[in-house]
Amino acid sequence: VQLQASGGGLVQAGGSLRLSCAASGLTFGDFGMGWFRQAPGKEREFVARIGRSRAVRYYADFVKGRFTVSRDDAQSTAYLQMSSLKPEDTAVYYCAAGGSVWSPAQVNEYVYWGQGTLVTVSS
Repeated sequence: VQLQASGGGLVQAGGSLRLSCAASGLTFGDFGMGWFRQAPGKEREFVARIGRSRAVRYYADFVKGRFTVSRDDAQSTAYLQMSSLKPEDTAVYYCAAGGSVWSPAQVNEYVYWGQGTLVTVSS
């Protein structure tokens, strides 16, 4: 199984980025997909999750209204559209497969992890 996160980069505050997570080696439609991030010196934190049904989505409070999680099962790819970016959004962003509707933020509920993509937001 491989999850390949991409789309990170340097962006000014207020800007936008779209992260992608391409999955292979698994039946993509059987898994919910989550996004986490980890800033330097901080613990990994939950950002968003989309269930196997696109209608079920969860967001951390600090990204509500700014980030949108989506998925394309035909392409086995999950996305995180990020808008109105802030310097405090600077982190390595990871995608993960698994999780649960009861505890979408629980790191240990996710089965597979990607390698991460760095997002840097300048002020």
